[in-house]
Amino acid sequence: MSERELTNEELLRYSRHILLSEWDLAGQNQILHKRVLVVGCGGLGSVASLFLASSGVGNIILADGDVLELSNLQRQIGFETEQLGQNKAVALEKRLKAINPHIQITTLSYYLGDQDLEQWVRRADVVLDCSDRFATRYAVNRMCWNMGVPLLSGAAIRMEGQMLCVDSSVPASACYHCIFPELQPEVDEPCALMGVLAPVVGVIGSLQAVEALKILSGIQAHAIVNRLWLWEARHNHWREIGVLKDPNCSVCGSNDH
Repeated sequence: MSERELTNEELLRYSRHILLSEWDLAGQNQILHKRVLVVGCGGLGSVASLFLASSGVGNIILADGDVLELSNLQRQIGFETEQLGQNKAVALEKRLKAINPHIQITTLSYYLGDQDLEQWVRRADVVLDCSDRFATRYAVNRMCWNMGVPLLSGAAIRMEGQMLCVDSSVPASACYHCIFPELQPEVDEPCALMGVLAPVVGVIGSLQAVEALKILSGIQAHAIVNRLWLWEARHNHWREIGVLKDPNCSVCGSNDH
């Protein structure tokens, strides 16, 4: 079966993308046939997913076992008050389909174990880690590295945010574990318990969406690796920190890519 082409309505919908010389019609057609896995549909994931859907990414997989609570609505803008108590992946699907009925959404209304991660990471062209637990971040990092799928890992807490790109197809790429060695289980508490300024998650989620779209559209061949982007909102200060692969890393140190 041949790949479908953009309809006239879609050409108008995405016309501001198509006008970009770096993007044009080829880039828009390319993302139509790509698949993104979003792990975590809270603050980061809901924002990133909104832009991926509105931009025309053809297939989006939403994974989250959590349900929507009232305190989430302060920053998780993909949801409405009437959806309280619903699973986040299922609730977010409704919003994305309302924004763009032309795309395909798959909802995984449970937390992904290792077997689930392998199955769904293998199907993805890019993975966005928007989770709020270190255990999940380590598991997603390991699976993406082993599967050779680019990973965009974001985090936001208090008035600070960060993003890291990992791509095992790029020589000397560091992974998440290289930079953040695994913590003890008692340290692994949800970031939401520590407070966060609402727009910070929007900035980082948007940054994840930008980097994903650049990869999916072919604007850049690979993720921009070995760079940790940090944003401190109080003084609106950005930092870009160069990071190195750890030759002794238990995830990527023994692999030759």
